[in-house]
Amino acid sequence: MSSIGWTIPEALAAASTFDSGVERLPIGQRSNESWTLVVRPPRALDAYCKYASLRKLLSIALTMDEYRCREKQRTALWPADSIDGDPDCIWASEQMVETLNIAHRVAATPLSILITGETGTGKEMLARTIHRASDRAERPFLPFNCAAVPRDMLESQLFGYRKGAYTGADVPFPGIIRSAAGGTLFLDEIGEIGPEIQTKLLRFLENHEIHPLGEPHPIKVDVRVIAATNAGVEQLVADGRFREDLFYRLNIVRLAIPPLRDRREEIPPLVQHYLRKYGEEHRKGCLSLTDEALEYLLLFPWPGNVRQLANEVLRIVAMADADSAITPAMLSSEIRSARRTLPHASTKAEPEIRLPLNQSLPTAVESLEREMVRHALERAQGRVEEASRLLGISRKGLFLKRRRWAGADVD
Repeated sequence: MSSIGWTIPEALAAASTFDSGVERLPIGQRSNESWTLVVRPPRALDAYCKYASLRKLLSIALTMDEYRCREKQRTALWPADSIDGDPDCIWASEQMVETLNIAHRVAATPLSILITGETGTGKEMLARTIHRASDRAERPFLPFNCAAVPRDMLESQLFGYRKGAYTGADVPFPGIIRSAAGGTLFLDEIGEIGPEIQTKLLRFLENHEIHPLGEPHPIKVDVRVIAATNAGVEQLVADGRFREDLFYRLNIVRLAIPPLRDRREEIPPLVQHYLRKYGEEHRKGCLSLTDEALEYLLLFPWPGNVRQLANEVLRIVAMADADSAITPAMLSSEIRSARRTLPHASTKAEPEIRLPLNQSLPTAVESLEREMVRHALERAQGRVEEASRLLGISRKGLFLKRRRWAGADVD
């Protein structure tokens, strides 16, 4: 306890009694203790006016501090802000943050990049992020789906052709590669191209030259290539369906995007993002989500990943009333029927931890993390790689947590 203008006994007496001439002003918390300013207001008019102004400022400061605390907790739970500034790229998981850091480091280089991941995980979004972070950002970004074009037309679409190169070629066509000159070419589903096109694509990657149909000489083209596939490229190489040298040429930098079911912490901000986006497009006002509906969405495995989630939210918004709350009844039957229930209690007692509720959320979360890390290290007999696997985080993530707790009793 501190006092100014009081003796300690006077201050204690004023704080413990309800003297009508004394005011108690809350000034916040420190170390989970509430602090109060006990003041005997001055009687003189000028002095009292100054005191009243200071009291008002203190009230405003407390209100702003409370708002900042709530906003900090909200963003910790629902980090809806994009990492790279694109409002459609909501990447909040630890795996994606690490992947994005690597992407930003290699964006300024001319290296080819291979992005792997299941359908709908956001491979094109990541490719656009790399393009925006490169020195080619002002030039074209051209996506091309190799599986959307018949194989017998793929060569002419990629490399172009001269007028009269074949029957029906009435006008020249520059091709996709030349159309992306100076910029970035995103080749999606690269595993679907045939062997002959693989050979020509390899030559282009090595020499930056293409040979359009009907042209007498090769043409130099400056294009940065980012390829993507949802197939296991190593297995395609082993099966002889994909050239090994082309694979190594594309695989200089490889970025793997995990499925949405392995980064469920991104589901709440993604849902909020699409609710806001589609709500504005369909003029549905401010739509909210009940906790029970969010639980269904969190537990669903999302085989179609982010694309499936976006389509589900779009369907919900189209059916919702303006300014309403989304309930489980509005979810698709597939999601409602897939909700998992808690398993029956095991005969073997599992370790548990109890936390008091009368503490701040950051303190409770840190206590829980410490105990889970300690338990995982015990189960793994000190092997960090195994402990990180049990916790479902990366080895680097576990290292950073332990470094943050340096000096604590987490071994």
